[in-house]
Amino acid sequence: MIHLNYLKENTDFVIERLRIKNFEAGQYVEEILLLDKTRRSLQKQLDDNFAEQNKIAKEIGMLFKQGKSNEAQTLKDKTATLKTDAKSIEEALTATEVKLNDILVLLPNIPHASVPKGKSADDNEVVYIYGDINTDSHMLPHWDICEKMKLIDFETGCKITGSGFPVYTGKGAKLQRALINFFLDHAINAGYIEIQPPYMVNEESAYATGQLPDKEGQMYHVTKDNLYLIPTAEVPVTNIYRNMILKTADLPIKHCAYSACFRREAGSYGKDVRGLNRLH
Repeated sequence: MIHLNYLKENTDFVIERLRIKNFEAGQYVEEILLLDKTRRSLQKQLDDNFAEQNKIAKEIGMLFKQGKSNEAQTLKDKTATLKTDAKSIEEALTATEVKLNDILVLLPNIPHASVPKGKSADDNEVVYIYGDINTDSHMLPHWDICEKMKLIDFETGCKITGSGFPVYTGKGAKLQRALINFFLDHAINAGYIEIQPPYMVNEESAYATGQLPDKEGQMYHVTKDNLYLIPTAEVPVTNIYRNMILKTADLPIKHCAYSACFRREAGSYGKDVRGLNRLH
């Protein structure tokens, strides 16, 4: 999430950089700044109210010592009114802060200066090409290969759970396990530290990596415990360092992890989601 102070100090820059992501932030930023102004005004009212209550409390004590109980009672009545006002201000302040935060989390992070502007994959810049694309017309799609070699059983997965939950069998299960080990070993040999993360995260962690609120409809929510099944290992691994200030001398920190990934993929359909694409 973009820090509020940074947004206030770099308003035009933030709006312009977010256009790289095809995100028009102007209306959001305008509302954020207005809510922040309201928040600061309410906070000052509350501070002034508490200061007045403290001042009157001291005066009441002195009046009682002087035997001026009637005057003291008048001030006590004024204090009661101030406390009622303070409660109303606190409620308004809390509501404003909640609304402010709800809008702040809708702003994407600012892309790096090297990120080019583009509206689709057609605008991507080719950085590196390895090997040649095999255009043999006799090549089979992976779902046909899986069926032919009995690597994956899609139908049984549907029976057990539903669509998007395949059963890896025999060599298919061995191949998956081998690939997991291969990629983990490759990363470890390159200096990465392996992490075995939990498969569920709390709400704060999901917000910290941007899954919430934007991807809430795509996540599996364990409502009783208010936990979310992770859509990728990046979510729990990144949250290892949530609310921490890292020293430059300790960077880069390199981690690798394998995890099951849980995604509802609501609304996915068509040829691009066939076979092992768009699993849950």
